Amino acid sequence: MKGSDVGEKDGLLGDLSFAITAAHELKSPLALIRQLSLALEAGDNLSDREKERILRQITLVSERALRLTADLSRTTRLDDSLFKLEPLNPQQICEEVAHELTPLFRAKGRTIRVASRYRPILAVANRDLLRRIMINFADNALHYAGDGEAVELHAVTREKGVRIRLGVRDYGPAVPLNIWQTIETSLGTGKQALHARPQSSGLGLYVAGQFARAMQGQVGATRHRDGATFYVDIAASAQLRLL
Repeated sequence: MKGSDVGEKDGLLGDLSFAITAAHELKSPLALIRQLSLALEAGDNLSDREKERILRQITLVSERALRLTADLSRTTRLDDSLFKLEPLNPQQICEEVAHELTPLFRAKGRTIRVASRYRPILAVANRDLLRRIMINFADNALHYAGDGEAVELHAVTREKGVRIRLGVRDYGPAVPLNIWQTIETSLGTGKQALHARPQSSGLGLYVAGQFARAMQGQVGATRHRDGATFYVDIAASAQLRLL
């Protein structure tokens, strides 16, 4: 078999694997929506409060699935110069994401918060892509935060102020070292399922990696004894006077 044929075959297999991974990621929320709808349809004995809770959960789950499909469509057009980079406040991005996801976290019995900052910082990024990265990280963290523990968003300076890191920290079970090594190797670059944590195919993290590279940034992760932090590093801006 020629080298070009091998490369083409590998590409097709990669695309097929990605399609399977995407289908797996979308199957779970769709199945849950169907289950909730059937429960509502058959729920003659449900109270108004229970019906309201089910309807709210259907809305939240469907919104999460729609976010994922929108992100997948974005990854196909990252090279068309639609995503302008501009100075923005990363702390504000964290606060916007936390505000948007608070209802979803509350429905799961979890909380989400933003670490406070005393000094302003400014990053160079695309607001939409950066928000999507942080939402993907927070969605991932939602499944693994321990009972009674919050998921925390933060923005800090790195490399003597040259870079800015936005991270999402969950306080859940530690990831086994052998699995963590797989995450570090393929995080944000592989289309294969990570299988690092049982409720995540890794698709959202792959999408986050694509978005980060479109902004000349990169994603990464830090392993803790009580959970993990997923982060994105982007360029800092000196234009603090704009804040």
